[in-house]
Amino acid sequence: MAVSTVRARWLTRGVLAIGIASLCSDLGHEMATTVLPAFLALEIHASAFALGAIEGIADGLASYFKLVGGWLTDRMGRRKPVAVSGYAFTAVATASFALATHWVMVLGARAVAWMARGWRGPARNALLADSVAVPYYGNAFGFERAMDTIGAVLAPLLALTLTQAGVSYRTVFALTLIPGLMAVLAIGVFVPETPRPPQPARRLLGDVGNLPRRFVVFLAIAGVFGLGQFAPTLLILRATELTGQASTAMALYVLLNVVQAASAYAFGALARRWGSLRLLGLSYLTFALVAAGFAGGRVGTFLATLEGLALLFALAGLAVGGIEAMEPTVAAELLPADLRGTGFGALGAANGLGDLLSSLLVGGLWSAFGPSVGFGFAAACNTLSVLLLVGLLRRGGEHRG
Repeated sequence: MAVSTVRARWLTRGVLAIGIASLCSDLGHEMATTVLPAFLALEIHASAFALGAIEGIADGLASYFKLVGGWLTDRMGRRKPVAVSGYAFTAVATASFALATHWVMVLGARAVAWMARGWRGPARNALLADSVAVPYYGNAFGFERAMDTIGAVLAPLLALTLTQAGVSYRTVFALTLIPGLMAVLAIGVFVPETPRPPQPARRLLGDVGNLPRRFVVFLAIAGVFGLGQFAPTLLILRATELTGQASTAMALYVLLNVVQAASAYAFGALARRWGSLRLLGLSYLTFALVAAGFAGGRVGTFLATLEGLALLFALAGLAVGGIEAMEPTVAAELLPADLRGTGFGALGAANGLGDLLSSLLVGGLWSAFGPSVGFGFAAACNTLSVLLLVGLLRRGGEHRG
């Protein structure tokens, strides 16, 4: 009975609808991402530079629009218009890849899609926090991240099934509109919202300056960790080098995503009992161990075996799931309601910038000095963030349900 009561308290209509929206939206744009490289190479005849430009520009715009979109929801006093428009633009822009005849057209569509992903994220997170009581933030954010990751697991499998059945890349792009619009419907129809009075006099820099000091400290710690949270593609590359088999590396990545989905849900469920900051520190530490493991790997060691790599990829999934569930949970606990959108936007922007810098730094150090130096740098940043998080925890405690 107690378990049923807890579930009823956090699995509200809003939480369920947002989780479904995350699954559907991720299913759509990850299907497109899966076939995009082949489409660019085989039909558009674009270079590797084109793919890099598309991804880099899109990611940079997404980081900026996270901050702007989050602040706009606080200024408007509304979350849903920003969230719904973000999901809608993402769906339409992604499906429009089907019309592209030059890589620049793909760049434009991807940029619009990722800008929309940027501005919708803080609004969605604010709606999620508004949908449950404070003690159940972890459950809500863990569930949403798990649903998002399930979409990322299913998307490449569905895209592969469609292409092997003879469906063209352009048709796959067009089909992404279906789950994309389902996400819009879930947010627009089933997520409740209590509008707040608009505050047109608010300014972005002023609201950023008014963020609580404890949240700003947390944001800085998350930024330090972000410098070492490299893209998972680097893990795939390292596994490919060690095994000599790209298919094995991709299978390991699927394992990572499956564990990530399960751990996001589990960490969210544990947050009330163990505390979100403690679980976030554990997640940071686990990622540091993964980076250290790849830094020390040599052919002939346990790491180079399939079992060793599977362990490290599973630990990476455990860490990333915990991070993605606990960072917004901590933010929601530290932010006042009237600055929640701005705060989530600042966290998203910091994470996006950190992801970009980390991948450049780790990849650059790897290219110049070898993988041990690149992953070693990441492990050092991760470990430092753990120590800083321990300091934050000791100075002020944390909310626990």
